[in-house]
Order: sequence, then C-alpha cells, then structure tokens
Amino acid sequence: MATKISDTKSITGASESSDTTEKPSTSKKSTDKDGKESSKLYQFFVSALKDIYFAEDVIIEALDKMQEAATTEELKEAFEDHQLQTKRHLSRVEKVFRLLDETPEKKECEAIKGMIKECEEIIKSTDDGSMTRDAALIIAAQKVEHYEIATYGGLVQLALTMGHDTAANLLEQTLQEEEDTDYNLTEIAENYINFDAEQED
Repeated sequence: MATKISDTKSITGASESSDTTEKPSTSKKSTDKDGKESSKLYQFFVSALKDIYFAEDVIIEALDKMQEAATTEELKEAFEDHQLQTKRHLSRVEKVFRLLDETPEKKECEAIKGMIKECEEIIKSTDDGSMTRDAALIIAAQKVEHYEIATYGGLVQLALTMGHDTAANLLEQTLQEEEDTDYNLTEIAENYINFDAEQED
C-alpha cells in the first residue's frame, strides 16, 4: 500500500496557502552545472508533471462539453464544480514547478486525449436528454479520474522519495480531491441515474 502523506513524519500537513519553501533533503542529490537535479528519476518526475499539466488543461475544456451534454442538473453541477476544482489543480501543478525551479511546460498526453475523444463519441452516440447519456458520461469521467488518481499517487511517492516534501503535500491535496470526485460520481450514478437509464428503451 502506498504511503499516505498523513502517515509520513516528514510532512507537516501544511495547507496549500502555507509556506512553500522546500526543506533541504538529507539525501545527496546529483546536480548539473546549473545546480539542478539531474537524476533519471527526477527527470521522469518533471516529465510526468508536464504530462499532468497538459491533461488538467484539456480536462477543463472537456468539462464544458460534458456539463452541456449532461441530462440531470445534479450531474451538470458536479461537472461544473469539478471544472472549478481542476483550475485549482492546474495552479497547484504550476506551484510544484516553481518549487523545483522548473518552468511550467505542457507535454502532450496521448492517454488523456484518447479518453476525451471517447467522451465526445459518447455524446454523439447517446440520445440528448437521456439518462443513458448521463450514465455513460459518468463512466467516461471516472476513467479520467482514475488516470489522474494513478498519476498523482505516483507523483506524491516520487516527491517523498526525493525529499521534496512541500511539493508532495501539494500533490497530495489534489490526489485527495480527485478521489473525492470519483466517489461523488459513483454516488450520483448509484442513487438513481443507473436505475432510470435501465428503464429506457
């Protein structure tokens, strides 16, 4: 089981608005001529940040289409709320870049592009105003959530391993919010949408 930040002594549990100065790590890090970390693990970590930075930006735009296509007000509101939350996630990733003294950059993410395309296909292939569309949109949204949960969960652990505790704390906040969103979507589906969709011809 992955180590939770709340269970790790090196994390103080500081809020997002708290001091974001990185504490020096006790481990010896390889650096390049400019003083930046140069290990392969660190380079992978930065590359993964660029990937999720791209993904969050694309998701913000996709949530507009999903909100417009949704049938029930409850799901429309859920997509609207998550869009606002995703904008905060984007901002947090930018903070992590700055903590690492890296320039925020986006790297095209084929995985998220594929999931967004699938979502667009769902909208085209389901009837407007149907509960079946809402059930399908929830599944599509949860596929995106699970991708983000896996990504942020991995990034948290890598940040902890490399001694970037404040960065890990920020990433953990987003991870917890993604997990909450996934749970909320399940609740919406199970409360009535899936049952009503099953009654449609």
